[in-house]
Amino acid sequence: MKRQLILLAIVIGMAGCAKQALAPTPAGAAAPEGAVLMESSGGKQAAAIGTPLEQPVMVQLNDAKGAAAAGVGILLSGPTGAKFDPPSGVTDANGQFTSQVAAPGTSGHFQIVAATADGKARLKIDGIALGYEQGLGRQLSTQYCARCHDAESTPERVSNMDNLDPKPHAFSEGDTYNKISNADLTSLISHGGAALNKSASMPPFGYTLTPAEIQALISYIRAIADPPYERVYANK
Repeated sequence: MKRQLILLAIVIGMAGCAKQALAPTPAGAAAPEGAVLMESSGGKQAAAIGTPLEQPVMVQLNDAKGAAAAGVGILLSGPTGAKFDPPSGVTDANGQFTSQVAAPGTSGHFQIVAATADGKARLKIDGIALGYEQGLGRQLSTQYCARCHDAESTPERVSNMDNLDPKPHAFSEGDTYNKISNADLTSLISHGGAALNKSASMPPFGYTLTPAEIQALISYIRAIADPPYERVYANK
């Protein structure tokens, strides 16, 4: 019994050390009074569970007058399974701290918490972890939908959103899509905009996508909704 207690104490001590090693308190100056943490970039990104977000998360620390606060310790935390590289550090000369974040192992919206090491300033940043079906929906969206439903052009794809009238809605626009039932979304995707007296510019994909793929696309739209999709609509 005594030997078991000793082993338990060793394990607990090792666990405590491991936890500390994951997010050590960074050496740095204390945050100035009235300091404010702001999101510079990286929020509201979606990634498959357990995989890195496409863009790193960057936070900005300013003093009460709005000037950059350099050399201040920053700590990042999140739900179980979320990973940060690095999980802590100090702000650079521009008052910024950057970390590559990996989504947790459970699908859904999650929050990253950035805070100064002394706790004077704190910020919550939203992210989205995609399950298998939602990840498939994202691939289908990139292949078939993004040219019209994503305003940003990429080296691989030029956006056509601004050339269409009426202008299509981005899939992340929860104020629009949360009000559309799953059945109506299925009709829109399958039969085109005319099926629900929407824009005729929306073509039918019922002969291009299988029913399972259409469901995956809807699952992705629900996952990235901002504000988040209300479950009251889920069975409609």
